[in-house]
Amino acid sequence: MTLVHAFVTSRVDYCKLNVVLVGAPNLITNKLQRMVNAAARVLTGTRKFDRGLTQLMHDNLHWLDVPESVKYKVIIVTRHCLIGTAPWYLAADCVPVSEMTQRRHLRSAAGHQLVVPSYRLNSCGLRAFSVLGPRLWNSAAWNRLCDELREPLLTANSFRQLFKTRLFAEY
Repeated sequence: MTLVHAFVTSRVDYCKLNVVLVGAPNLITNKLQRMVNAAARVLTGTRKFDRGLTQLMHDNLHWLDVPESVKYKVIIVTRHCLIGTAPWYLAADCVPVSEMTQRRHLRSAAGHQLVVPSYRLNSCGLRAFSVLGPRLWNSAAWNRLCDELREPLLTANSFRQLFKTRLFAEY
């Protein structure tokens, strides 16, 4: 059990860390999801066509599905940019609305939202971290989770715990 978790899920997490997977075709994310499902079946002792595998993954193993996990990683990196623990080249892409003099009095400035830069190409411009990080941070799904997660005073561990708890509550 420990070997499966150590080898398989660490490799899958390494693949999910790549931000390229956010806008990737379903073919690629489905392959990763099948690998995660196979690892979950080995750990839980279920067979391929047993029902309730995703519920076991969420409740017992505390694993997110691949698309949600990729978005989770992007939002964690965005959070690191905001609190100043990310590299400068990533932190420069996450500019709060409240720091821009033209937009300081907007409602989005009080909501800890980020400036989303314009982009030209939907294929790669939308998937660039400079656009993707602020878009996910400002997204409606993220707004549903809670405003207390946007507070800059939260520690990194408490942010991760609260965020993952809210994501699992959505299931």
